[in-house]
Amino acid sequence: MRILESHVAGSWQAPTADGVVTHHAVTGEPVASVSSAGVDLAAAVDHARTVGGPALRSLTFPERAALLKAVGLHLMAEKESLYELSTATGATRADSWIDVEGGAGVLLGYASKGRRELPDGHVLVDGDPEVLARDGSFLGVHVATPRRGVAVQVNAFNFPVWGVLEKLAPALLAGVPTIVKPATPTAFLTEAMVRLVVDAGILPDGALQLVCGRIDGLFDLLDGQDHVAFTGSADTANLLRSHPTLAARSVRFNAEADSLNAAVLGEAAAPGTTEFDLFVAEVVREMTVKAGQKCTAIRRALVPTTHLDAATEALAVALADVRVGDPADPDVGMGALVGTGQREEVRGAVMALRAKADVVVDACDFHGVDPDVGAFLAPTLLRATDPEARAVHATEAFGPVCTLVGYDGTDDAVRLAALGAGSLVASVVTPDAGEATALTLGIAAHHGRVHVLDAAAAGGSTGHGSPLPTLVHGGPGRAGGGEEMGGLRGIRHHMQTTAVQGSPDMLTAITGQWMPGATRHEDRGHPFRLHFDDLEVGTALRTASRTVTLDDIEDFAHSTGDHFYAHMDEEAASASPIFGGRVAHGYLVLSLAAGLFVWPDPGPVLANYGVDRCRFAKPTYPGDTLTVRLTAKRRTLRAGTGYGEVAWDAQVVNQDDEVVAAYDVLTMVANRPGVNGAPDGGGAD
Repeated sequence: MRILESHVAGSWQAPTADGVVTHHAVTGEPVASVSSAGVDLAAAVDHARTVGGPALRSLTFPERAALLKAVGLHLMAEKESLYELSTATGATRADSWIDVEGGAGVLLGYASKGRRELPDGHVLVDGDPEVLARDGSFLGVHVATPRRGVAVQVNAFNFPVWGVLEKLAPALLAGVPTIVKPATPTAFLTEAMVRLVVDAGILPDGALQLVCGRIDGLFDLLDGQDHVAFTGSADTANLLRSHPTLAARSVRFNAEADSLNAAVLGEAAAPGTTEFDLFVAEVVREMTVKAGQKCTAIRRALVPTTHLDAATEALAVALADVRVGDPADPDVGMGALVGTGQREEVRGAVMALRAKADVVVDACDFHGVDPDVGAFLAPTLLRATDPEARAVHATEAFGPVCTLVGYDGTDDAVRLAALGAGSLVASVVTPDAGEATALTLGIAAHHGRVHVLDAAAAGGSTGHGSPLPTLVHGGPGRAGGGEEMGGLRGIRHHMQTTAVQGSPDMLTAITGQWMPGATRHEDRGHPFRLHFDDLEVGTALRTASRTVTLDDIEDFAHSTGDHFYAHMDEEAASASPIFGGRVAHGYLVLSLAAGLFVWPDPGPVLANYGVDRCRFAKPTYPGDTLTVRLTAKRRTLRAGTGYGEVAWDAQVVNQDDEVVAAYDVLTMVANRPGVNGAPDGGGAD
């Protein structure tokens, strides 16, 4: 039996007293002793704030993303040691794949988004600047910066790796250090994972700390710069949310709680259809993966009364094919619950459900194990005798348990789904788009995610119970009312959005992004002859001019095939309330503009890879003379690639200095030779 240690203030610390003993889910043997006795929680919080926080905030978003990638790859390389330990939690290898590789995948997913979508700096600009003075001399802009506190995780037992990493990824990318408190039954697996990360020396000191055991008094140390993220039961979430210190100091609190998730079989998904079979497979999978110990598992299967008997029979047949036993056996489809205490809780919940439901399946053969010693429970399928009974919609058996509920019509299905009082996810399974629309929009207000499944989506579907780093994970009401992950939305929970007002030059300096009206530096020659390292935000060019002719318009129409009447039919264009005469193609304007600012010879600009935010503000007529104002708006270094990305603010103006087109030009610009992986002698000027 291992005595788990905590990692705080830069070192591993053993507890000073005996702790809670956790047991192997299959054999019942002692696995670990868990205690935080003697661990200085105040020192952990102080270390996060004074060491971890400053270290993370000194890094740019891409540099933090690189840390996430390195940790994710390291865990993938060391995954077998975690798989070996995870069988003691009752999980099969397939179950643990979600936890171990899924957790590393969240890190890699956030690393990718951070590298591709966040600026090469420390400030995240939120939206376009607002002009606050008529002459443009006073602007307002919203910026998001890391909060100067610590993110505290209080995690559930069911995903001891993924549960930590899906919270850690957005916090670290935002620049906020984390203290992890794992659930006691599976803390040994979390501790092993954190040891791998700490021993690798990838993260700055203080960025990640671990407390195994109780955290009494920790919340009293927090303030308005801190963040608490909780995963667990709805009752515990409500208890923690009402902590006096959290309430008094407005500490941000995010809860992801258990919920009575539903799968709704559409009336169009009759027996014999592909969708009916998909529904059966999805319910069985969600009942048996992790032995049903998932906050996203399907607890209620809503089925039209006309299909209820067929669905009952099909689910019973499918459950009979599930092999239950030792999770180390590769042929086993469902392992054990996390412990015998958890099994008894599930049995108690099943007894409460049986007051309003009949048993369809509650027995199976157990393979290679003693079910009286290990925490084994047969998959249990119930069928509600009263579809509206409170027990059916409020009692969560956190194990391999699901209740069939009959409904009559779409409105009834929506109403029954809502009786769950807020859920993380629901599935809608139907081949009928109209039915899918009515069900999805009907239940959306009560759910954080809706998984719509039909034959067309079956091959690519990630499944009902699989949260993804790019999508919101959370739900309203009983599900906690919070959000975890959701792509870049997830990092905002750890950042403060602030409205900053000032002159264009001041806001450019503060944000690192060129603001309209700020100084433009046009004295350095053509900016496309400058390497990335020599470009500054505000480096600019005012081009020569080009007059648009009717021949230009007609030649462009003939070469592209775009003969829209506004370009080719004077009479029709004159009758238009928008144009009043023939006008140039918008894409012709962009093409002529490119001809004015592109440097033709080989040089540091490697490629133009796109255009963002393009708007045509005013028609361009034959005889108009166009000029381009091009300004370096934003720079993002791509570490190790030999280049950086530069976004250019492009404004095309006519002879009256009126903007006819505005957009951002996106370019890849080489570093100076020998810098950032650029080859010596590369990027010739």
